[in-house]
Amino acid sequence: MIAPATANMAQTFAMTPEQVETALTSGDNAAERAKTAGCRLFISGDMGIGNTTSASAIACALLGHSPQQLVGPGTGLNAEGVSRKAAVVERALSRHGDSKDPLTVLASLGGFELAGLVGAIMGSAARGIPVLVDGFIVSAAALIAVHQQPGVRDWLLFAHRSAEPGHNAVLEALEASPLLDLGMRLGEGSGAAVAVPLLRSACALHNHMASFAGANISGKSEE
Repeated sequence: MIAPATANMAQTFAMTPEQVETALTSGDNAAERAKTAGCRLFISGDMGIGNTTSASAIACALLGHSPQQLVGPGTGLNAEGVSRKAAVVERALSRHGDSKDPLTVLASLGGFELAGLVGAIMGSAARGIPVLVDGFIVSAAALIAVHQQPGVRDWLLFAHRSAEPGHNAVLEALEASPLLDLGMRLGEGSGAAVAVPLLRSACALHNHMASFAGANISGKSEE
């Protein structure tokens, strides 16, 4: 355990540099274990309460959008709750200024799970393992990873488009076309799990579907 909780991002840095480094290393270690085990795909997911707030703040900080544009209901807030949530993000952004440095933004506004995901995403890309990105939370981590190491983008596949409004902005910034658009917002790797059979089917078609020549089908006749 790194700590019982992160600090209040509206009052101070959510994480110390040491905590960020520990979480990044933990994620990188997960990528190393995946490589050692012979995994050919790293499936990312998150579990947490309140982390759509952090993800929204990170997206606002790196993309220049306002909280009112990106903050959504998360696990089921009503309109008043969303308004309060946007106000918290606004205070956090005002507290931390206009830094675009990805790791500074992560330390200021992120959480341990987000930092761990950043480490896992960068670590997987460095080891040649494609990453299937789940929903909004993991996409926010992917946004940080790509800002830190642009080459990471080549290794990312995006499972689905979340119902959270901030997810569209992140997907657009990463020039990502998600595989599914089902209105999901659960997180926890659920969208990625649903997308895996589609990826397997695509790989099977690519690798095993016969060509015209292989199936002894003649081409267009010449007249």
